[in-house]
Amino acid sequence: MKKRRLLAAVMGAVMVLGCGMTAMAEDTVKVGFALKTLNGPYFVALADSVEKLCQEKGWELTTLIADEDITKEAENMETFIAQGMDIVFLNSIDPDACIPSVDAVAEAGIPLINLDSDTNSETHVTTVYSNNLQNGRLSGLAYVEWLKAQGREDEGITAVLVSGAKGNIAGYERRGGLFAGIVEGMTGCTEEEAWAARDDIENQLIDKGTAEYADANFKIVGQGWGAWTVDDGLVAVEDFITANPDINCVLGENDQMLFGAMTALENAGLEGVALVAAADGAKEAFDLIKENDTAVNPYIVSGLNSPSLVAEGGIDVASQIIDGASWDSFDKITMTVAVGVTKDIVDEWYDYGF
Repeated sequence: MKKRRLLAAVMGAVMVLGCGMTAMAEDTVKVGFALKTLNGPYFVALADSVEKLCQEKGWELTTLIADEDITKEAENMETFIAQGMDIVFLNSIDPDACIPSVDAVAEAGIPLINLDSDTNSETHVTTVYSNNLQNGRLSGLAYVEWLKAQGREDEGITAVLVSGAKGNIAGYERRGGLFAGIVEGMTGCTEEEAWAARDDIENQLIDKGTAEYADANFKIVGQGWGAWTVDDGLVAVEDFITANPDINCVLGENDQMLFGAMTALENAGLEGVALVAAADGAKEAFDLIKENDTAVNPYIVSGLNSPSLVAEGGIDVASQIIDGASWDSFDKITMTVAVGVTKDIVDEWYDYGF
């Protein structure tokens, strides 16, 4: 996707995007987007995509950035109410902390659509986000398919897991999908049985910090917490890698942390370790996937967590509401297509990356 420069005002926190304010017709649709952060390529791409799509429709978009501050997020939502927005998009910091703000927007008669992150309020229209469970599952299945193509399935899987943040629902779903896909691929069990195995593996990690599922010849020697970033991903896994030089896989809840894990593997002098991401489908990851046949540590797959598809889904719902659809005509969850992007299909999905 072509990158667009985000215009900033009010100490960098407020962006007024789209058509110029002075040229607006009286019936122009006014849209507010409360975004939790611009710290990370995914969120920049999400903001860019919403901007582009609103411009195409001639809608006036105002984006307010909370910078991961819950109080600031609430103030941003109050601003949208005062401005009489026709639609509000929310990328929330915390699903519980945002409930009063979400309810206040609804009470003001403004439909609210969550983008990428959910809320525990019931007054929103829908939440548009990627299918974390199935993206993870398809990525786990793709990894096992790669192992079998390499004739390596008999050696089993000894992995380090790098997770984003404790208690994060998306991370829980992503790693659970990986567990289910690996078990399903390695044992040939049903998907339902694989999800039951996911629960067993997750509970072991909670209790012991390690896990093993013998029927799938699959074990996790440790779980590090990498805060979704490259640098923290490196730190999160390097001790596990040093202590377990026999690992043959690093599982990650996003690409950025796996990029850090790659450096940790290089620093430890390890080779032949597969990298398997439940998300995000970053273009840098796609480039690595294209080259995995010659890589020292091959990047096998990444789940498609596309900000452009999330933005498209949100704009589609908003358009239907503007055209007269009732709020309660939408499911509470609207998911984008699930894909485990491998070398065989990476070109097909490349432009949906970020």
